[in-house]
Amino acid sequence: MRVSASSAEIRSLAYLSRAAQAGQSLPATTASRRQFLAGTATGLGTAALATLLNPRLQAEVSPHFAPSARRVVYLFMHGGPSQIDLFDHKPQLERLHGSELPDSVRGDQRLTGMTANQASFPVTSSAFKFARCGASGASVSELMPKLATVADDICFIRSMHTEAINHDPAVTFLQTGHQQAGRPSLGAWLSYGLGSMNDNLPTFVVLLSRGSAARPDDPLHARLWGPGFLPSNHQGVNFRSADDPVLYLANPPGIDPASRRRMLDGLRSLNRMRFQASGDPEVETRIDQFELAYRMQTAVPELTDFSNETAATLDRYGPDVHTAGSFAANCLLARRMLERDVRFVQLYHRGWDQHYNLPTDLRLQCRDVDRPCAALLMELKQRGLLEDTLVVWGGEFGRTVYSQGKLESNNYGRDHHGRCFTLWLAGGGIKAGISHGATDDFSYNITHNPVHVHDLNATILHCLGLNHERLTFKSRGRQYRLTDVHGNVVRDILA
Repeated sequence: MRVSASSAEIRSLAYLSRAAQAGQSLPATTASRRQFLAGTATGLGTAALATLLNPRLQAEVSPHFAPSARRVVYLFMHGGPSQIDLFDHKPQLERLHGSELPDSVRGDQRLTGMTANQASFPVTSSAFKFARCGASGASVSELMPKLATVADDICFIRSMHTEAINHDPAVTFLQTGHQQAGRPSLGAWLSYGLGSMNDNLPTFVVLLSRGSAARPDDPLHARLWGPGFLPSNHQGVNFRSADDPVLYLANPPGIDPASRRRMLDGLRSLNRMRFQASGDPEVETRIDQFELAYRMQTAVPELTDFSNETAATLDRYGPDVHTAGSFAANCLLARRMLERDVRFVQLYHRGWDQHYNLPTDLRLQCRDVDRPCAALLMELKQRGLLEDTLVVWGGEFGRTVYSQGKLESNNYGRDHHGRCFTLWLAGGGIKAGISHGATDDFSYNITHNPVHVHDLNATILHCLGLNHERLTFKSRGRQYRLTDVHGNVVRDILA
């Protein structure tokens, strides 16, 4: 989101100034769409045409049915967390440790280029202990001790599966419903379908953090929170961890709020003239973005100021909460956004691609997220927000039961595995304290209640009151939707 004027806009303002000084008449502007229609001889026809030209007018509607959630926080563990070492306990692997994975288990699965040529596929049990937690009895690794204390608020889906085996297409698939770039992200679809609940902050916000075990090649592309072919006002706004949270949000030296307001009023007049002439919906998007940015100049500094948080609250998130851009700080910031009715908050945490040194690196990654995740759930529940806030935690796929490379006595790695992985949900109309789906003794194949990526996204939309088959947008001659051409709501996990 940009606040400072471009050279073209400055030239336009200069034109207005020169025209006024010369006494030239300018085209009449419109203060609102209602005034524009009232002054048009064919008002109703123009309204219909505007709706056709501007899909935003017909798409931002009320939910299709009563929602159980009003907002979402999506905690995305980029890289593929190992389900075998975190949530899908397979104690029988201990006696099989080091033995060859049976061909009947692996079948004809497509492997990545990193392990396809291995001479051996040794079964690798987890190096970590598991315990059954709370009344639900969910199995949680020792790496997540704080999360284990709130397991009764969580629904674990142990039967997730995806079609992709490499990071970029897998992340893109989970976030946009398609492996190839160019489709709208989940947050953009929600913005398009439901609109904003807060006039002073973006509808869709993105926060990034780098894990303690982050790999050198661990990119995240802005298209993952982009609008695709939807109007551009539905894109996610990436809050930065350093300097200004949003680029160009602060007024430059010599510009006071009154001057900024006059400049924006001039730009709004020019843009409305342009919209009247062209009917281009992106012109209105520009007006909306400038006005939101102006309001954010006041709202964002207050949002990102933790000084009014109690010492007990800060301690709950852990010592990293004092480091801007850390996962802990982003979780606290996310809670503050949800309190202010930001519709969709997306947290990306890098570093979960453990092809090697898994016992060491996975411990570092879990130390980053365990305490903040538990704190976020506890705080949402204490503040009465969890009941209508959907929390999602997971990555783009899981990890293999066999070791990538040589299996050592105290070290191993795991390759990408899309056939099964674990993801968890909480709040927002999801049953608490349950586990859904199951995998075989090797955590390699799903044996019960498979959940496809499209099923997950259909369920998320359902919790927000949206029918995934009806939330569509016409582009390039056909209707598109987040779940492409299939997907079913996982009704067994709904409260």
